[in-house]
Amino acid sequence: MTSTMMQSLAPADTEIDLGDDGDSEDSEGQRPWKTQLETVMEEEEDEEEDEDLASTQSDTRPLINERDPRQMNECLKVSFEDVIAEPLSVRTGDRVWFWSNALFEVSRVWFYRIITAVLAIPFSIIAGVLFAFLTCLHIWLLTPCVKVIFMNNTCLEKLWSSLVDIFILPVYHSISMCCTSISVRLTRQ
Repeated sequence: MTSTMMQSLAPADTEIDLGDDGDSEDSEGQRPWKTQLETVMEEEEDEEEDEDLASTQSDTRPLINERDPRQMNECLKVSFEDVIAEPLSVRTGDRVWFWSNALFEVSRVWFYRIITAVLAIPFSIIAGVLFAFLTCLHIWLLTPCVKVIFMNNTCLEKLWSSLVDIFILPVYHSISMCCTSISVRLTRQ
């Protein structure tokens, strides 16, 4: 059974007619129409047939079966029983419950697929542009500004202390002078 699964996971060779006679190979001994990943996978298949193919995939190629590896969307694992529940005192017929459950699951899955088919690519582009813009701002604007602030920290400290001495300290001195003349006497009656 594992050999059948391994064969279904193995990449299929795609032959492309390049106009050459026969199967020519490039200078490194690889066929020019195959990606580097397919070549590595073929070599490792020849060495060990039982090796897991998912470990040979590159980091940039997304894994089909593992789409939420960091469990970011655990809150979205919703089943019919999480949304609709009947107490023991009131119950619908078994057929109604069965068909409601089936229609909920089917509509949830298919509408998700339809909506993502329509919106996934535009939202991916928008998210990519947004993150690229924020990354650019962080790298080229925010980080240099923070570095300049830290480099000139002593100048800013002197400026801040001067501003406090000129504007804030006199206000607090006046308030304290006014409050020193206040006296409170407690008497029992």
